[in-house]
Amino acid sequence: MRSSAMSAALIVLCAVVSSATEAQQPDAARASALTALDYFQIQQLVARYARAIDTCSNNGYDYADLFTADGKFIAMFDGEPAAEIQGRERLAEVSGGGSRGCRDVPWIDQGVRHIYTNHVITPTPEGASGVVDMLMIGLGGDPNKIEYDGHYEDTYVRTPEGWRFKQRVHHALLREGERVTPAPGAQR
Repeated sequence: MRSSAMSAALIVLCAVVSSATEAQQPDAARASALTALDYFQIQQLVARYARAIDTCSNNGYDYADLFTADGKFIAMFDGEPAAEIQGRERLAEVSGGGSRGCRDVPWIDQGVRHIYTNHVITPTPEGASGVVDMLMIGLGGDPNKIEYDGHYEDTYVRTPEGWRFKQRVHHALLREGERVTPAPGAQR
């Protein structure tokens, strides 16, 4: 009986010490742990982004719905923001849909496909952040031409509808198919 009581006391003591240690860790160390399913779902979010922008599905609203209601897409050229797109209608339009009706979308007309590689996801207290490189295949109508077009810095949050982009910043190297020289010291 005495052994059982000591075992129970030891278990309680370990739980208290573990809780106290966790409470003393800085926010970065306490960032929400991501499960394997979280990583998979975030990767699927990025894959759905590529599919939605390549096809203008649902008149661009499939693309827009990958963002939170207050989510932003920011295009950066030469280290300077060129556009900050926020709101479902504006996001649908930037993908070629919405009021544009998926007509005369240059990358779709050329048969361009977006490919995202080297995706690194990091847990944060708010959800997760990510960095991913972007390749485009089919520029200029050549199905064999592949171009590197910079990278994205993402902020992901879990919503009742699943993981969504809170912010997606594209550090672009191409502007309308032309190479843009990155600003000196631009982070990659």
